[in-house]
Amino acid sequence: MPINEDRRGSDALPDPASNLTDEPPPVATAPATKQNRPTDPYAARERHHNEGHGRRLTAAFEALEAYPVLVESRNRVLSLFQNGEPSTADIVAAVEADVALAVTVLRLANQLEGRSRGRVESAVAGVEALSLRTVHTIASRARTFDFFERTTIWQGIPERFRLHAVATQRAADRLARELGYEARDRLMVTSLLHDIGKLVLVHAYPGYPRQIHADARTPEERILSERRELGVDHALVGGVLARRWGLPKSVASVIERHHAEDVEGEAAIVRLADMLAHYVLGGTISPSELLNVARGVGLKPSQLRTVMYELPLPTSGSRPRQIDPCPMSSREVDVLRRLAKGMVYKQIASELGLSTSTVRTHLHNVYGKLGAMDRAQAVLIATERGWI
Repeated sequence: MPINEDRRGSDALPDPASNLTDEPPPVATAPATKQNRPTDPYAARERHHNEGHGRRLTAAFEALEAYPVLVESRNRVLSLFQNGEPSTADIVAAVEADVALAVTVLRLANQLEGRSRGRVESAVAGVEALSLRTVHTIASRARTFDFFERTTIWQGIPERFRLHAVATQRAADRLARELGYEARDRLMVTSLLHDIGKLVLVHAYPGYPRQIHADARTPEERILSERRELGVDHALVGGVLARRWGLPKSVASVIERHHAEDVEGEAAIVRLADMLAHYVLGGTISPSELLNVARGVGLKPSQLRTVMYELPLPTSGSRPRQIDPCPMSSREVDVLRRLAKGMVYKQIASELGLSTSTVRTHLHNVYGKLGAMDRAQAVLIATERGWI
């Protein structure tokens, strides 16, 4: 995770509650030893995978303290501040697009003293708890990974991991809109981090994933191979890691259970999104298993076909989440929603039980709050920001 380049030898995670707005503390990093710094984490070597099982996993957990932010992610966060204070929505989008940034924001936010301690389950809440400037400082001090400048430890792992993580996140958000699932902010985190346990196994077992997965093709076959060869699977290990980081149970349990046989709720949505991500990226999935999981979350085959068709497209029925505070009152939102549907003042007044003059007053206030010149511009601004 992000780290202060000048303090790489810390053995414990400092208290992030101290002086967060000026200089967030570095995240601890494991000592650079031969045991936890394999030169090729993907190399297949003949060794007993269960030898020193607990010790291997512990060393791998510690190694992930130094998991890097992508260079482009860091640069995008910093660029948002070049013209003054950016919007919360833009910062949240940048955090949600990078595994290391998302984890660091959540870890620090969940360690702050107060009522929200241990309860911050989304990047939206994390950024709000830490402040925009703290996120800027986190990004500016982060260890980074550049695809074009390979290191002996990470090689291409962060970039490859992100490709599947973001594909799963996009699929999960599309499913949430199709299902009317309300916890979209948390889902953006659980879907991004669902496979975080794989990074642990990469460090703990040099033959992972190639040697462990062998001829397994589908996600279901690979998870069975992990359980058979290692006695654990990446979902279980990921849940342990999430709890070790101090993330809320609501996040850790989804990560842990997304491959469970009795999967349900948000974990089931993440599992379905994981399968759809493999599909979009050209991987092998089981059609029958895909349908089975879809039925479990209440998605009809016709809806699933629509989602599968739209996912590879640049825009797949996207609707922005409301992140920036809405300046309008609930009644003003009601009026503007109906205006967006093409209703005239008289129709809006009749449906809401208001007078025409009251509707006109509400819309006049809306235009002022949004800085809009007319109804079309007001509808556009409110739609783009997820307020209607």
